[in-house]
Amino acid sequence: MDIRFRLTILSFLQFFVWGAWLITIGTYFFGNNLGTGEQFGAIFSTLAISSLIMPPITGIIADRWVNAERLYGMLQIAYGALLWMVPEAKDADALYWLIMAAMFCYMPTISLSNSISYTILSKSGLDVVKVFPPIRVWGTIGFIAAMWVTNLTGSKANANQFLIAGTAAIGLGLYAFTLPACKPTNTKSGGASLFSQLGLDAFKLFARYRMALFFIFSMFLGAALQLTNMYGDTFLDDFKNNPLYGPESFVVKYSTIIMSISQVSETLFILTIPFFLKRFGIKKVMLFAMIAWVLRFGLFAYGNPAEGLWMIVLSCIVYGMAFDFFNISGSLFIETNTDPGIRSSAQGLFMMMTNGVGAFLGSKISGWVIDHYFMIEKVKNWHGIWLAFTGYSMLIAVLFLFLFKEDRSEKSPA
Repeated sequence: MDIRFRLTILSFLQFFVWGAWLITIGTYFFGNNLGTGEQFGAIFSTLAISSLIMPPITGIIADRWVNAERLYGMLQIAYGALLWMVPEAKDADALYWLIMAAMFCYMPTISLSNSISYTILSKSGLDVVKVFPPIRVWGTIGFIAAMWVTNLTGSKANANQFLIAGTAAIGLGLYAFTLPACKPTNTKSGGASLFSQLGLDAFKLFARYRMALFFIFSMFLGAALQLTNMYGDTFLDDFKNNPLYGPESFVVKYSTIIMSISQVSETLFILTIPFFLKRFGIKKVMLFAMIAWVLRFGLFAYGNPAEGLWMIVLSCIVYGMAFDFFNISGSLFIETNTDPGIRSSAQGLFMMMTNGVGAFLGSKISGWVIDHYFMIEKVKNWHGIWLAFTGYSMLIAVLFLFLFKEDRSEKSPA
């Protein structure tokens, strides 16, 4: 079987096992009255806490001691088993600890899957920058497929979404053990400093001004990504409480499918990444992503299921650029500007800054802000919420424009 096809299966399932519940957990949480906005923010922050801790650790383990594909498989099986336990969680506290444990297993697999793909493609003599995006696009298709399965099976407001994801995750974990071996590449410790022996060399990237800024703004964009994951489907589902639209509105009934337009857009923008990186460079591509985040939130602020439906749809379309030009391009930028000996560690560090620090701040602060400033008689003021997020994204874009400088001495991802 062609190795590109095998990695395509890996990519598809990697995001299927996440997409089955990530966008709809808010609908499940609030629809079943499990707690407050702050409690939901705390639950969603488990993605960030786990990303803050686990990707750097598992990256070091994969670089120094354990085959990446074996570590990946074990984590996916544990993740799937924990998701099967979610239906037993009857309140916010119980759900918090289960999702926390599941995220400790799942979040490091995102960077590990990238590292595994890069390693296998390189060993096969293939051009990573050209070959990887068409493989990665199937991850987005997997995410879309999971969202559709969840919505069409009537699982977006019940615990079946976690059973769907858990079953697929266990299958993915077993599949990972059949992949070509990705052995540790940084096993030599003779004469090395204690810092190097502990596998912390990736953190030296912060000593390079441009790389440090790249990581810092990745953190800010990670917060923006968390906002749309947390509240997107809940925002559309809440139109059922508006007498102008009601629960029979198409947007309400199929909110998850509407949101999946975002992932369809991803599949298109992923394929344009090599062109945009070669033509514009990493700074402009990242800036395009930030502008797209401004549009994403701004269009949501004024959209509705009737005459404003086009704004909701357009918001989902620009999401593809917002996500891909930040996340995928950033991963390729790290891959082509770091030593192969710290490949997994560097990808883990990128994950830590985006889905770790950034996502933690985004989930915790947004939950508190919404509860204190955008709740009117226990009803969310979505217009104000999305405008606040729009202003945040605009500020980040302006700061990035003036602070991040082009450096022709560093390698371009393209």
